[in-house]
Amino acid sequence: MSSVRTTDFGTGVLSRAAALIHTLVTVEVLLLVAASPGLAGLFLLGADPSNLPLAAVCLLPLGPALSAALYALHHRSRDLTELRPARAYWRGWRLGALPALKLWTPLLAWLTVIAFTLTHFSATGLPGWWAVLLAAIGVVSLLWGAHALVLTSLFTFRTRDTARLAAYFLLRHGRATLAAASLLVLTAAATALLTEALPALLAAPLLLSLLHGSRPVIAETQEEFTA
Repeated sequence: MSSVRTTDFGTGVLSRAAALIHTLVTVEVLLLVAASPGLAGLFLLGADPSNLPLAAVCLLPLGPALSAALYALHHRSRDLTELRPARAYWRGWRLGALPALKLWTPLLAWLTVIAFTLTHFSATGLPGWWAVLLAAIGVVSLLWGAHALVLTSLFTFRTRDTARLAAYFLLRHGRATLAAASLLVLTAAATALLTEALPALLAAPLLLSLLHGSRPVIAETQEEFTA
């Protein structure tokens, strides 16, 4: 008679690893499907800086897709017998698509203005230190966006409250902000050295890392800003 208990199935190390891999692959595929209309348009655009506004429009579906992925990864099961990543992803998309767009759209517009200015900087007549300042503002905006994306994916706040909390956590939890900055640098380096498609292909692991680095932000939000 076997001494292995049925209740232990799906809770071992190998089972948890298999569950994680299955969740990451499923979420990655669904993210690409949800963002595919914009990604297809982005692929067809040339690298000319004049296409930056069109590229921003193409990236609009990516915001809700990323938000849903964060939701699914946060609510993932570690038990191989209780895996429902697809259900969690589409639930996250239904709940978070509109709130994510309310933050993602102005962020994209702002980053597009900065990128367009930097790519046409010689025509502005501004001193060189302005370019450095604009680049720094762009980086800070991206880090704010990382916090805002995590908050809007996991919590239900008004858009302006999410924006304020994201700004508050930039300095409040410096390690979380530094972790997001590290992911940003890693993604930029991999894109420059390898292929522009790499961030999209590795979006799920990158978002899981973002969630891991954002644990202090998530914990404080749960303790201090939710009932």
